[in-house]
Amino acid sequence: MTARREFKHSLNYLDYLSLRSRLAATLQRDQNADENGEYKVRSLYFDTPRDQALREKIDGVDRREKFRIRRYNSEKDILNLEKKCKAHGLCSKKSELISRSELTSIQEGDINWMAHDKRPLVADLHANMVSRMLRPKVIVEYIREPFIYKAGNIRITFDKKIRTGVFSTDFLNDSLATVPVGDDIILLEVKYDEFIPDFIQDLLQTPNRRAAAFSKYAMSRIYG
Repeated sequence: MTARREFKHSLNYLDYLSLRSRLAATLQRDQNADENGEYKVRSLYFDTPRDQALREKIDGVDRREKFRIRRYNSEKDILNLEKKCKAHGLCSKKSELISRSELTSIQEGDINWMAHDKRPLVADLHANMVSRMLRPKVIVEYIREPFIYKAGNIRITFDKKIRTGVFSTDFLNDSLATVPVGDDIILLEVKYDEFIPDFIQDLLQTPNRRAAAFSKYAMSRIYG
């Protein structure tokens, strides 16, 4: 699990259009994106009864972790269990595929099978569900527009149309009622290993962007 650097900025719509135009002329599109260069992300986040993950994010705790299950577009059979860790400003992520039936069991609280699962991440989630009473908490979904630059493993994304489920964790329900999060926020995320070339730093210069403490998870918890 390689630790990566990450920073975020929130953008207004005009700055987004300008920056997207520059990136599209220079960087590659993600091969998993559709004809518009986008895909939909839906995540189911876990937290404790006392909202430990939420509080640590708001308080800016240096070492923290989050569990989530993620799917893309309308896919219901390829589900990713993920654990995202942050320490000293570096981010890392572990990921493991789970089945639809396993997701259903987790949502229904049938978790004994997880304890001896051969996938370490599944067993890790089980340990946290037992020791910290971690449970599915909220759904977050958005449209992601990604750009990549292979040198330095650089990934630049715009997250927009951010929405959350209304008091529901019915993760596979595509008809789930959702509400918008924030005020038409467009979130720029930049992830990289060791360096960003000067020409990409120049591309990213936008006068009105600002470093964002914005968290899609934290904002979504206003509603659920």
